[in-house]
Amino acid sequence: MKLTDSIQFLKGVGPKSVERYNQLGIFTVQDLLLYFPFRYDDFAAKSVFELIDGDKTTIIGRVVTPASVAYYGARRNRLTFKIKQDDAVISVSFFNQPYLQDKVEMDAEIAIYGKWDAKKLGMTGMKILAQVDDNFQPVYHVMQGVKQSALVTLIHTAFEAGAGELINENLPDFLLVKYRLVDRKTAVHDMHFPNDEAAHHQALRRMKFEELFYFQLKLQALRVKEKAITQGTAIHFSEEKVKEKLSELPYQLTNAQDNSLSEILSDMASGSHMNRLLQGDVGSGKTAVASLAMYAAVTAGFQAALMVPTEILANQHYDSLEQLFPELEVALLTSGMKAADKRQVLEQLEKGTIDMITGTHALIQEAVNYHHLGLVITDEQHRFGVNQRKIFREKGQNPDVLMMTATPIPRTLAITAFGDMDVSVIDELPAGRKPITTRWVKHEQLEPQILPWVADEVTKGAQVYFISPLIEESEAMDLKNATELFADLQTFFGMTANVALLHGKMKNAEKDEIMADFKAKKYDVLVSTTVIEVGVNVPNATIMVIMDADRFGLSQLHQLRGRVGRGEKKSYTILVANPKSDTGKRRMQIMTETQNGFVLAEEDLKMRGSGEIFGTRQSGLPEFSVADIVNDYNILEVARQEAVEIFKDSNWSEKPEYQMILGNLTAADVFD
Repeated sequence: MKLTDSIQFLKGVGPKSVERYNQLGIFTVQDLLLYFPFRYDDFAAKSVFELIDGDKTTIIGRVVTPASVAYYGARRNRLTFKIKQDDAVISVSFFNQPYLQDKVEMDAEIAIYGKWDAKKLGMTGMKILAQVDDNFQPVYHVMQGVKQSALVTLIHTAFEAGAGELINENLPDFLLVKYRLVDRKTAVHDMHFPNDEAAHHQALRRMKFEELFYFQLKLQALRVKEKAITQGTAIHFSEEKVKEKLSELPYQLTNAQDNSLSEILSDMASGSHMNRLLQGDVGSGKTAVASLAMYAAVTAGFQAALMVPTEILANQHYDSLEQLFPELEVALLTSGMKAADKRQVLEQLEKGTIDMITGTHALIQEAVNYHHLGLVITDEQHRFGVNQRKIFREKGQNPDVLMMTATPIPRTLAITAFGDMDVSVIDELPAGRKPITTRWVKHEQLEPQILPWVADEVTKGAQVYFISPLIEESEAMDLKNATELFADLQTFFGMTANVALLHGKMKNAEKDEIMADFKAKKYDVLVSTTVIEVGVNVPNATIMVIMDADRFGLSQLHQLRGRVGRGEKKSYTILVANPKSDTGKRRMQIMTETQNGFVLAEEDLKMRGSGEIFGTRQSGLPEFSVADIVNDYNILEVARQEAVEIFKDSNWSEKPEYQMILGNLTAADVFD
């Protein structure tokens, strides 16, 4: 037998079975051995006095009441009886399993696996156990036509035929010793049939490390290949001019800003192609760092471009760059510009008389040609697709690339999610930035307490955001939608405040106009969906009211909160929510307890998982078999460190101690 043999050669597998197993992704003996269970049922019997509410467990007791079945309509029924364990009498219920009545005999000792209800001193049964040979049993993802028992039997068959002995080690001895990992043969066997929970834990720990380690090795190989095949341009900027510009700033960079700028400038001067992610909390000063990097590129004779997702953001950056660099030619390019203005910008851009340009996706249109593009920056990079960023890079002679995001992500997860990029982190706020007071109130407090206070603040000159999670009514969710909220607030404020409505179904030009008017104080109150989440700076807006706040993730709530607190005045965020779940309540509590975006991002990852934070489609994260990059963050970080250490040695692939690793990475991973 070989691990690459088809499962059809295993005893008990017929042609129809092969087809069904193939649909599960099981083609070979190796596929079968590496098809791990997603959970284990612990059938070890326990005393009711050691159980916690909600535990899935086995209890054994003597039947003290006859089993009876109550019917509720044609298809619903409940089987009930009581058992006694020591001094405890326990109520047992089985739903829609009336056939189990014959298995319940008075005075007989019976073993029941189910879910414990501590309040009712009862158990909702899942199965009656005749005999339990193994207390710790695997549960696999299966499909119609493949039974759990048949899959378990087939895996047993493979091991009995000696398949387990064919499993080769793929981690070097120094890693096994350093992290006290069990060998691969033992780990694969104990993933299926552990003797106890401790054996399973060690097997799982080993397989998670293996999976994450090889993933990180492939990422490191990708980084090395990218740098080798991508010819960069050394941007020999003027250190003197950059220092002079730094001294002219009306503020001092934070240590985190300073460190990030140094990393970026070092990359630009190196001659290797820069591919770096700059991530930082809302209001941490990413744009200031990016602007200085653009200035450095210009001092070296290059052009620099900044692409943002919306026209109003492009205008905002244009104004900022003009103020910061009055001595330079700064231009704006958006699809909403007049044809004549656009034509003039394109001509100047190609001639090289423009030093810096900011704009929307208009910057990468076919008609746009740059004279000497050296640095490309994309703000809120997740808003742009991979192809858009690729086109941007191709506009010059492979210019350096800097991407920015205000979504705080733990460093290792950022490296994992964004592939072969280097990562710079700004994790502190500029001095003098005033904290935002965050309150959580119930819906019934809105009209009597919050709205009168908001009206009073408006009379003092404040501007206010009201955020709604829906545009139109939904029968599934009892939420105030933006349109209805807009009408209600117009009625409430009457002539005392100008109220505007903004939502995602409006045309871009209309959205930009409303936002510009709000910024110009033509409106006092802006009712919006989450389209205002990113970037727009309205210093006079001091109040953010988020309706049904429990429907948002923590990172999104934090982004919304970051729209206020940008001026000199005291700012507030009001979370209006009546959460029914513990998770919803916890989100509201965390938001009132901290303003640290990285702390919130960690909590958000724990609550929602990586799929929702990154988005499977845009992040390109792989599907892991046993590992989870959120819950196994510590293992991921250790695996990354080890992979980085190996690739520091450019000759690692020639050394004997790494031949095992090389054999398990494909040639395409390392050399193509």
